[in-house]
Parts: sequence; C-alpha cells; structure tokens
Amino acid sequence: MKTTAVIIDDEEGARESLANILTSYVPNVEILGKAASASAGYKLINEVKPQLIFLDVEMPNENAFDLIDKFDSVDFEIIFVTAYDHYAIQAIKSSALDYLLKPIDIDDLQSAVDKVGCKMNQPQKDEQFELLLESVNSDKPLKKIAIPESDGLMFVDVNDIIRCESDGNYTIIYLKNDKRIVSSKTLGDYDEILKNNEFFRTHRSHLINLKEIHKFVKSDGGYILMSDKSEVEISRRKKQDFLSRLAEF
Repeated sequence: MKTTAVIIDDEEGARESLANILTSYVPNVEILGKAASASAGYKLINEVKPQLIFLDVEMPNENAFDLIDKFDSVDFEIIFVTAYDHYAIQAIKSSALDYLLKPIDIDDLQSAVDKVGCKMNQPQKDEQFELLLESVNSDKPLKKIAIPESDGLMFVDVNDIIRCESDGNYTIIYLKNDKRIVSSKTLGDYDEILKNNEFFRTHRSHLINLKEIHKFVKSDGGYILMSDKSEVEISRRKKQDFLSRLAEF
C-alpha cells in the first residue's frame, strides 16, 4: 500500500527534482500534489489529506514552522528538506523528526521514508511538534527532548538526564531514579542537541550533565564522579575546557 505525500518547496526545480527521484526510486510513495509556499501548502494539505509531507524549511514570507503552527492537531508525518541550517536542524533533531539535506541523496531519502513508514499512526505527533515549535521559538536551553527508541518515542525532561554514553550507533541515556533509555541516535547527535544546555563532552564516548557532577577526582589521570555514582573518564585534551566550564558554576 502506497504512502500518500505532498511536496512543499518555493523552488520549482527542487519540487520537480524530488518528485522525479521519488517516482524513480521510492515507488511506494504516491505524490498527490505540490505547493510553492507555506500558504499554498496549508490549503493543499487540507484538500488532499496526505499521510506524509516533504517540507522545505526556508520559504519566503512564511517558513516551515509557521506552516506547522497553523494546525491545531497534526495527523501527518513530515520529512523536512533543507539546505544546511544549523539552528533549524538542532530543533528538528530535538523533536526526533526526520530531515534531508539538499541536494537530496537517494539513499538518505529511502531511509527517511522507511523510518516514517515505521512511525505511521503512532499517537505522539502533537507532542513532537509542540516540542519542535518551542525549540524554534526560544533561544533558551531546551526543557525537554524526544528520544527515539526501538518501539516509539520517549519524551524526557533534560534536567533528568545524568549522562549519555556511546554504544556504537546507539546512545545509552542514564536518567535519575536509576532509569536508562537506549536511543537509536548517536552520541554526536545528543552533543549537538544539548549544546545550549549545561552538558559537556568529556570523551568520545561520554556526554555529561554538569549539574549532576558529584566530584572531580584529579588522581589517576582524572575522572568525574556523577550523582548516580558512576565514574566518567575525561580525555587529556578536554580537561582544561572542562575545568573552565566548572569555574562558570
């Protein structure tokens, strides 16, 4: 069964290119229409009721987030399509939503569509988009992030995170009250998502919440004792930056 979709992008060439790639390489997607602006996209979505939207982030007059904000409830999936926009991508990642960078890579497109197919009909879209809009419309540190798990999403208060540990292409997130989550995002993703919060990458395998440090032990090359009694290694090249961050508290 095909997934119905619309494409919203102000550049005609970008719309046609994506449509051609979808037709040739992702035949399980049926394109119901295209729109050249956020306002036209809003009208198109309400007319054809697609399951999936390919949405350009930056458009004249209104951007992708202005469009999303018009909906009281979101009953469709979105794959954002954008040239590299650091701020927008950080907001999208914090909400565990999918995005593609222009020019679009066919493998990335197929992977994004496959992931969206797995998430269809999950009852968490509204909370995801509320989190997205909160992140976009505020320059303050994040209060909450969406963490993708194997069977759905977990919405977590950032202050409840003690530390994050790399496990290959996965990340183990340790929370207060001895809880932990295995996320399908990399530690690098969380380093990017949480960079405006009080987190520090001590090592290639660890990202810690500076508010949850219990003690810094200088002996044996130096390590950090966290509030959950775990010991976290700190690399030599990171030590001076770490001590500087501690001095800010």
